[in-house]
This record gives sequence, structure tokens and C-alpha cells, in this order.
Amino acid sequence: MGMEEISRMPGNSDRIKALLDFYASLTPAQLEEEARKLENLPFNERMMASVLLFGRWAEKDPTAAMAFSNTMGGMGMFVRPTILQSWASVDPANAAKYYALNPREFAIMGGGRGPMRGQAASSIIAGEWARQDPSAAMAWASSLTLDQAQAMNAVVGEVAKTDPKKAAEMLATMSSTDKSDAYQAVAAKYGALNFSEAQTWIRSLPVEEQAEALASAIAGLSNNDPQAAAKQVALMEAGSAKDGAISDVVKDLARLNPQAAADFLKQQDSEKAQRSAMNELIPTWVAQNASAALDYANSFAAGSIRDSALQSYIWSNNTANPADLVKVAETMTDEGDRNRSVGIAAARWMREDAAAAKAYVEQSTLSDNAKEHILDGRGMFGGGGRGRGN
Repeated sequence: MGMEEISRMPGNSDRIKALLDFYASLTPAQLEEEARKLENLPFNERMMASVLLFGRWAEKDPTAAMAFSNTMGGMGMFVRPTILQSWASVDPANAAKYYALNPREFAIMGGGRGPMRGQAASSIIAGEWARQDPSAAMAWASSLTLDQAQAMNAVVGEVAKTDPKKAAEMLATMSSTDKSDAYQAVAAKYGALNFSEAQTWIRSLPVEEQAEALASAIAGLSNNDPQAAAKQVALMEAGSAKDGAISDVVKDLARLNPQAAADFLKQQDSEKAQRSAMNELIPTWVAQNASAALDYANSFAAGSIRDSALQSYIWSNNTANPADLVKVAETMTDEGDRNRSVGIAAARWMREDAAAAKAYVEQSTLSDNAKEHILDGRGMFGGGGRGRGN
């Protein structure tokens, strides 16, 4: 069965399994031939097939796969992290040698888009190597002059998944300026596996690192027991670390009991934490009980907290009548947030009742540019939408 037959199979999971089997049966030369056909696929199918094909090719002939990626233009940047990770998963030492000899090929892997966006090449290699031989991985990471801290953090983070105590011991090999992220990575895993031991270890850290490490440990605990994590948050001193822990607990607790998460959030004194955590609470609650989520948002006094809750309600509510969402948005106090939320609801309204939506948009206080985008069917921001922030 070839790619054309597989693409017509019903069931996406079955197609993925069939592709894995198909690529596994091919020689490196045949994989190159199939790679040339990827351009003919629809974009979403091309992305999936590329990950599977280049992941397999990298296990059989990584240098050929890497050489081919350099002929792919922009698409090459997408598949290169996949090649590197698959290579390192079976032969990290030689993947590391290739990286050392060809650093410019990976210069922009720390940003942009793709499955490994934001992750440096050295981190990918180090993380995979650490799964096989943590000591060798740390020795290699320590030898680097470029992205050394990221690579060492990747090793420590990988070890921490199964043995946070050992990971904590490995931190001794790192310079003090590179340890902050590693402390938090270890604390998160430690907190999930044994919060009491994590607390003891955190108290041994430099004072300036303890708050963020504790917040990470609480986040780890929250994954398993958000109620217990909520009790630990209550013991924290006010500050950015506590604010972050509040959001983590709200996110995990909301999946189990949105009302309990809402009650916990309302008890907090930090306005910043309350605003930020609305993006964790409200969408989950809307999916379960949109009316209750709206009542909760309206239980806050007019101001930034209520605006954040209402904005999250509007952006995440895909079942309500857009005309009703417009009315909700109009009650927000911040002009910028109000206009963005009105615009999002109005753009949805245009798709369902263009005449009514057009009449509303034309008499609204939206900017001329926003009106033009909505009336032309391009959405609030000219197509695609965007993420929201506080």
C-alpha cells in the first residue's frame, strides 16, 4: 500500500499507523523518493507525513535525510528538528558530532514554528542522550560553548522525570548562573513524585531561588492532586511565584471541578493572578456550563478582573448566539478589551446573520479598520484571529 492509497483510508489514526508501517518498509533511497512527493499533499497531511517520514529516514540514514532537508527551503527548517531528534534517539554521539561540524544548519531552531519550536538543537540531542546514558549526556553538554546551559538543563530535566533526587545531584556540575531553569525543572518533577522531599530539597537552595522552585513543585503536585496543591499555595508568600502557582492550580482544578477552582481563585488577593487565571478557568467552565461561567464573571465588580473573565468567556464560547456575546462584550469597562471582544463576537455574527451583524457593526464604536475587516468577512484582525493576553 502506497501513500495515495493510505491517504484515502478512513480514520486518521489508521492512516498514521499505515504510514508508519509503509515508511518502515522503505530503503533510504525509497524514502528520498517519497520525500519528493510530499509537496503534492495538502498542508495538514504534509506536516504529518513529514514528521513520520523524516523521523524514520533519520534512523536509517540521518546524513542523507539532513542533506535533503537543506534542499527544501523553508520546509527544511520544519523537518530538521525531527531529523535531529530521531537521529539522537538511536545514535546521540554521532548526532552530536554532526551538530558540532554544522552548527549553522541549526542556528534558528531556537525560535519560529515547528514541532520543536523554541528548543535549541543541543537540547534535543542532550535530552535524547540522557534517556540512554545521563552521565555521557551531561559530559557532552558540559563541553559545549554554545547553548551549554540549555543542553545541561535538558539532561537534568530528562533525568528528573524518573529520578529527581539524582537530577538534583547533577545540578552541582552547573554554574550558579545557569541553574534557575534547572531548579524549576527538577522541582516540578520532584513535586509530582514526592512533594515532601521536594520541599526539603527546595529549602537547601539559594534563598533567591526558593520561591520559583516551590511554585514549580506545587505545579507538579497539582497535576496529581490540585486540592492538595491549593493548600500549599495558601502558605506561599505573595509575589510572582505565587501568582504563577495560582494559575497552575486553577487550570488543573478546573478540569475536575470548575466551581471549586472558581471559589479558590476568588479567595486570592492578587488581582494579577486572578486576571491571568481566568484564561485557565473560564474556557474549561464554558465547555461544561457556560451559564455558570458567565454568572461567575459577572459576580466581580466592574474592572479589570471582570473584564478578563468576560473576555475569556467571549473568546472561548463557540455555542452562544453571537448577538448575545456582543451584548456581554459591551459591558466591559476597558475600551481596548471591549472593542476586541465586540469585534470577535461581531465577526462570528457576520457568518450567521450578515444583515443584522452589518447593521450593528456600522453603528458601533469599533475603529474604521476593524469595521472594514469584519464587513469584508476577514474577521476582527484580517483573518485567522489571534491569541489573547492580559
